Amino acid sequence: MGDWMNLIPGSIADKYEFYNFNSALEILTQSYPEEFAELVQTLERFEIRLDDILEKGGNESNIPKKLSELLRSLEWREMEISGDLVVRLLEGKKRKEVYREFALKEFISGHKIDYVKGNVAIDMEWNSKDQTFDRDLYAFRTFYECGVITCGVIITRSEGMNQIFSYLGSDIKKKYGASTTWMGKLLPRIHARRHGGCPLLVVGLTPDTVSDWAGGIS
Repeated sequence: MGDWMNLIPGSIADKYEFYNFNSALEILTQSYPEEFAELVQTLERFEIRLDDILEKGGNESNIPKKLSELLRSLEWREMEISGDLVVRLLEGKKRKEVYREFALKEFISGHKIDYVKGNVAIDMEWNSKDQTFDRDLYAFRTFYECGVITCGVIITRSEGMNQIFSYLGSDIKKKYGASTTWMGKLLPRIHARRHGGCPLLVVGLTPDTVSDWAGGIS
């Protein structure tokens, strides 16, 4: 994985899986140490219980709410970006003069990220339709290209969580199916650069985040 793994504190290194794109972790640790410390603190405190997984509901279940409680208390806020595009037509080769100027209203509109603080953004997808990743990555890309954020973090399920879903029965396994938001649906989209090059740290929720899971032994 490279030397960047050494930047991840031991308190979370074995609890989650990590993927580092466009040097996001290096940017976080070197340029935004306070935000990174809060991310680490949140991941240390965050935990899932089997009852959370058995609970009805998708991305509105108790699991995203638990993360939200931790981050909101640290003043991470939901942000939506909006902007107009000013277009100028210039004439002349050397001394260019404005021939016409107009604005395209709401050229950028409707892109939201759940948690933004300073120049860092965090989003979590627990169990939505996998197309939600397209929306998220485009939002990160837009915020990044507009200079609002410098890097981002996406948290989602690792493939390893499937062993828990299988243990909990066919209905749960079906609920958390292959067409929902999990690592196998996110990484190919990032490799296809749907994030537009925005530096991203991807965090995978592993079975070690489930506090009352003991490999199927109760």
